[in-house]
Amino acid sequence: MLYLNGLTALVMIVLGWYRPRLGDRSLGHLEGVASRFAARKRTMVLTVAFATIGFRLALLWAFPVPVPAVHDEFSYLLAADTFAQGRLTNPPHPMGSFFDTFHVLQHPSYASIYPPAQGAVLALGELLGRPWIGVLLSMAAMCAAITWMLQGWLPPNWALLGGVLVLLRLGLTSYWMNAYWGGAAAAIGGALVLGALPRIVRGRRLGNAFWMAIGAGLLANSRPVEGLIFCLPVAVAMAAWLFSSRSPALRITARQVILPVAALLGLTAVFLLYYDWRITGDPFLPPHLLYQRQYWGDDPLLVWQRQTPPRHYANPQFETFFNMYGRTTHDPPREELLRVTYLKMWNWWYFFLGIPFSIPFVTLPWLLCDRRLRLILIQFALCALGLLAVVFFHPHYAAPLTATMAVMLTQAMRHLRRWKIRGRPVGVLLTRAVVLLSLLSVLVFAGSRRSYGVPEEGLKRAQIVRYLESTPGEHLVLVHYAPDHNPKYEWVYNRADIDHAKIVWAREVPGQDLAPLLEYFRGRKVWEVEADTSPVDIHLYQAARKPNQARLSLTSRDR
Repeated sequence: MLYLNGLTALVMIVLGWYRPRLGDRSLGHLEGVASRFAARKRTMVLTVAFATIGFRLALLWAFPVPVPAVHDEFSYLLAADTFAQGRLTNPPHPMGSFFDTFHVLQHPSYASIYPPAQGAVLALGELLGRPWIGVLLSMAAMCAAITWMLQGWLPPNWALLGGVLVLLRLGLTSYWMNAYWGGAAAAIGGALVLGALPRIVRGRRLGNAFWMAIGAGLLANSRPVEGLIFCLPVAVAMAAWLFSSRSPALRITARQVILPVAALLGLTAVFLLYYDWRITGDPFLPPHLLYQRQYWGDDPLLVWQRQTPPRHYANPQFETFFNMYGRTTHDPPREELLRVTYLKMWNWWYFFLGIPFSIPFVTLPWLLCDRRLRLILIQFALCALGLLAVVFFHPHYAAPLTATMAVMLTQAMRHLRRWKIRGRPVGVLLTRAVVLLSLLSVLVFAGSRRSYGVPEEGLKRAQIVRYLESTPGEHLVLVHYAPDHNPKYEWVYNRADIDHAKIVWAREVPGQDLAPLLEYFRGRKVWEVEADTSPVDIHLYQAARKPNQARLSLTSRDR
């Protein structure tokens, strides 16, 4: 895909030089229709939301409803199941040592370690039928929120273009849409904060202050550290405006801006303190930090920190994950810092921009001199430095910055549109090429059915779930791993209410007697799964080590 985009971009650049007005008649008419439609701002925002839902559902033949496979996904799904049952957390299970798994607390309560926003999104989907519905709705809301945000910064027609580009890049084929990791909640929060700022400065309506506070609350409940860094430049800009001569009297801004924002942020803080207290027993100890202390210890989180001595675990999968996959090598530190920084920048670029969205940034010198983008550029630089400072990185860590990058991209498109070389309007065709390349990427992904695919381990586990759900009775599944098992793919994840779940997953821990577990679940049919065989083996526990007892095979359809 990368090479195809690069080749197509090169062809478009050559055409932009020799035939800058290619397709001007038909495309120019389409652009005129879009500009007139963009003037109806509310209709445009709703249209972008419904288009995201409609186009993604139309691609179900190529990208079916995703199957969870990664630690984070199962942890978020546990939060969703907990919230859907009307609880913030679950009591610790007496057999919790057999259910111990990645990114999940077992004590002092049984809960996901992550902030609650993504879990709430998935809980909404679970209540509507399945968790992925929540993902779909949140991505539609994200594209709509970014379009609304762009309307506050740019002319309506360019805001529509920016919303469409985000839809094509992130709203259909990215893992934010096709997995359960999240990304949309924090991106919505960033869009609401950034979109409310120019509206407050211009209009000071009460609703805009509420939108800003809701956005900040979403950031606090999804990506709290990144969200705080994201909000700092906005807070400074707000303070500078409030105390400038351009601001109305304090009694007006206090009623219309300061008090609504402070009230909602205060309620957010109270909720988060209560949420942490319910899970960890300490309002000032977030679940993620408690998990860090229980499992990671003092392992470095920042790239310049030194490695600490490894911990040792009774669980072989934990031993491998935390002491091999989860640790970074800091010898020599400078080389490691350069390697980690390069990988982060590559992942960031490939996910958010790629070749199509890199084309407009040939106008970077003009962007850097653009007074309209002064705050945006400061915010981007500050957040980028914060993300580069941490050891681990996934694109959803940068989700709050989605709105910021959308402004930068769309304004770069405006500069590119006016770009001329020796009097030739090459920028006209290049801006159209960006849209066409984005659309081409979606079509090629759909045609090849290539997205963020589910690893075979996830498919095998999902196949066993389907097999046991169609089998009468309740089941206890004992998972046996090979010595060379890849711990990045874990099978032992359970529902919020373990005792009443149809399928309970438990791990075999060397040296730990299974008798208490089997006695506790004595009314269930007990199975053993050989997780690392292909085709996968599942057999009754009493018939263990007889791999032909009940063998399941992955079919081409399952894959």
